[in-house]
This record gives sequence, structure tokens and C-alpha cells, in this order.
Amino acid sequence: MQFAFFTHALSVVSDLLPSLSEQEKQLVALIPYGDQRLKPRRTKLYVCLAVTICLLTTSLSIFFLFPRSVAVLPAGLNASSVGFNATTSTVYLNVTNVLNITNNNFYLVTAVQLDIEVLHQSLVVGKTTMKTLLEMSPLKSGQIYYMVASRILDDNTYNICTWTKVKVHNILLHIQGTLTCMYLSHSEQLAFEDYQYVDCRGNTTLPHPSYHRLP
Repeated sequence: MQFAFFTHALSVVSDLLPSLSEQEKQLVALIPYGDQRLKPRRTKLYVCLAVTICLLTTSLSIFFLFPRSVAVLPAGLNASSVGFNATTSTVYLNVTNVLNITNNNFYLVTAVQLDIEVLHQSLVVGKTTMKTLLEMSPLKSGQIYYMVASRILDDNTYNICTWTKVKVHNILLHIQGTLTCMYLSHSEQLAFEDYQYVDCRGNTTLPHPSYHRLP
């Protein structure tokens, strides 16, 4: 009789074990709010460090990649040559000028094209387009020499250039230009202009020192 009782009790316990196991899976552990396990010691440190690194990276990227100006400054006349046609009172003037360029960016800038117009008394007397490939390193400067052939058909200008009684043979030229630059897969056109007096009596050559950086 006792053996049968124990057998029955064991069977009851065995039946209860699976149900208890299922109930354990549904139990919810209650942890006090002040338990240290809810407050990892280095969580704030890791979050602050990640935020600081992100802000620093973003700030440096903006500082170095933000586009800055490319300075274009005419440096004046380098050389000139003059020819005359007495029949048509025409002055043929070839001038070579110097253009100073400064890259104020922290990345490479390439000058790819130069367009020039020369005006005399508000009339276009010469123009040229120059395909160039001048690469300027970050925070560096460079120079471009360009020549423009001008044809001035004007009696007064011809007389000023050819009369021997006239001591001063200067004529005023107005130079307008556009320099196209490439950087970071982006092109930009930089306009400039210059006024210069040119001696139209004879050939002239003016030395220009090497250019380092604009003030």
C-alpha cells in the first residue's frame, strides 16, 4: 500500500515539473531601481567619447573642405611688340601679361582655361582663349603668362604711336578676363580686369620676379 502511494506521488511530481518549467519562463525578475547592474560605470564615458569624436570629425571636415576663395591678381605687363600698317593706319600690338593666382584652400586647385579680352576706347581689339593646366597645391601660389594679339584701327592711336614729335607713346588698354578653376569635381569661373599703359612706339620687355604668395 505504501509503495503504491509513493509511486502515485512521484507520478504527480513528475507531472508538475513540466508545468513548473513553463511557468519559470514566464516569470519576471524584479530588480531594485538602485541596483548597480542598472547603472554600468562606463556608459556615460563611452557616450561622451563617441559624441566628442563625432563633433571633432565633423568640425575638422567642415574646416578643411569648406571652399575658400582663389585669388586672381593681374601682375601687369611682361613684354610687348608693335607693328604698323601705314596704309590703313593700323597698330598691331602683341602684349604678354602675367597673372598671379593664390590657392587659399586646403586641397588641390587646377586652372584649366583662361579667356581674355583686350579693349581700347571701349572697343574689343583683341581676344584669346588659353587652355592651361596649372595645378596649385594647398595654400600655394602660381603664375600664368598669356599673350594677346591686338589690332587697333584708329587714326589718333596710330598718330600717337608713330609721330616722332610726341615724346610719350603710351596707349591705355582695358583687359578683362575669366579664369576657370576645378576643385573637388566642381568648376568655378573667376573674373578679373586690369588697366595698363603700353608703350606702342617700340618693343618692350619688363622683368617679373618669381611670385610666391600674395599678402
